[in-house]
Amino acid sequence: MKIEYIDGELLKKIFIGAAANLEKNKQIINDLNVFPVPDGDTGTNMSLTMQSAIKQVRGLNSDKIEEIAKAMSNGSLMGARGNSGVILSQLFRGFAQGLKGRDKVNTYTIANAFKKASDTAYKAVMKPIEGTILTVARECAQKALEVAKYETDIAALLEKVIMHGDVTLQKTPEMLEVLKKAGVVDAGGKGLLVILIGALKVLTGSHIDDFELIDDLETKTIVDRDIEQEDIEFGYCTEFIINNTASDVQSVRNEIEGFGDSLLVVGGDNIIKVHIHTNNPGEVLEKALANGELIDIKIENMRYQHKNILISDAHEDVQTQAEQKKYGFVTVAMGEGIKNVFTDLNVDNVIAGGQTMNPSTEDILNAINNINAETIIILPNNGNIVLAANQAKELSDKHIEVVPTKTIAQGVSALLNFDEDLELEDNIESMLEAIKDVKTGQVTYAVRDTEIDNKKINKDDIMGICDGKIVSVGKDIMDVSIDLLKNSVTEDNELITIFFGEDIEEENANELAEKIEAQMDDFDIEVVYGGQPLYYFIFSIE
Repeated sequence: MKIEYIDGELLKKIFIGAAANLEKNKQIINDLNVFPVPDGDTGTNMSLTMQSAIKQVRGLNSDKIEEIAKAMSNGSLMGARGNSGVILSQLFRGFAQGLKGRDKVNTYTIANAFKKASDTAYKAVMKPIEGTILTVARECAQKALEVAKYETDIAALLEKVIMHGDVTLQKTPEMLEVLKKAGVVDAGGKGLLVILIGALKVLTGSHIDDFELIDDLETKTIVDRDIEQEDIEFGYCTEFIINNTASDVQSVRNEIEGFGDSLLVVGGDNIIKVHIHTNNPGEVLEKALANGELIDIKIENMRYQHKNILISDAHEDVQTQAEQKKYGFVTVAMGEGIKNVFTDLNVDNVIAGGQTMNPSTEDILNAINNINAETIIILPNNGNIVLAANQAKELSDKHIEVVPTKTIAQGVSALLNFDEDLELEDNIESMLEAIKDVKTGQVTYAVRDTEIDNKKINKDDIMGICDGKIVSVGKDIMDVSIDLLKNSVTEDNELITIFFGEDIEEENANELAEKIEAQMDDFDIEVVYGGQPLYYFIFSIE
């Protein structure tokens, strides 16, 4: 059946189908991780970004194309996670601009919207890199413009665009050496094609429930990984505010405490903020409704979405009467010990996240809004979170500065070089200089066989990584750790801080410190509990 026009109702179905196909195939995209470390999360980030957008689309009481596209743009913007999610949100932003004022769309309109999407995404990235999702998006747009000159069937156009996009995707290893060495194509580009394939499936009559894992357009498939997840007893993170209420905090707490755990009920001035993990959010809301009107309701399925939880005390939500301070800090960290380190360094809000769990733009905005300060400084501590932090800066009406820390070690060093009495410009300069002077070492395990930098790596090997480069490979955690440090320190370095992870006992961390002292002279060694997952050790070398 030839489809020459898309109306608002069909556009909604296309977006929902595209998101469903991405969700179903996200692990295939995750497995295209360049490094063989257990932190591939491009598929997850893109899918969570899409789910945020679909949430707004589903809640839209309109079939107008312009409004649907705008909802998709806004939802993806607020839910953007990681660099891939931020770029995806910019693609939807440009796509929405291309559909502005349209009652229905044809192949010509879609082609121009694709072009607008690509242009917008390129402009959003300070230093665009070819061989990534940007390249695939640009080539898809160019192909769409070419096909639209003679093709009026939207499904036929999309099929040709996907085929050309896959040809481009196969070329990405030739554009980026790091992809070629790892034997994979770009994960973000793959994710974009999965989205387009989902859209095509809807157009050609497939039902979402019948979507299957993609076995065409298959590139090099990496070893499957089963990611064990902690069983969650109460699956829905439920938050809301009871407004204009005469009830007191304790009575509300007593009414709903039996419905779940992680209960926080705080309030003042006729407002009560509630947070609870429950299996019955509807019953909780019904109980709360008897106490006043409900606003800012948010329900997240934690089993489905791996919800990133903002680590902060509930009283930080109710601070309208607090005196404004000069500086406030938001940072991102994973591991109870590392979170405590940042808290001790006077960070106001520590967002749970990092590798495998990038916070969204909205998560960062929520953290910003909980701080009453003249200037708020964000330390992302991960290269994949910097774009989301900058996007939050653009969306906030507060004075925000982003110090682009890419590791925990850089984040800690930047804070140690912060001086409350200095002016902002001097502090930013000092923190940026501190980032340059610290090296970050990490010890983890390989999730697949590969060869990088002339090093053959087998699945489950232990790897030592310094500032993103694999410098040591072996079978023993201690041996690899020491070899990593020997190949990373210089005569200019004086201090090594060891953050040991959740899988390492303190006595083993102390044993490593003793071995370092015995084999490497003239270094001060500090051992700190990090509690981080995936990485046995994180080293800060200064």
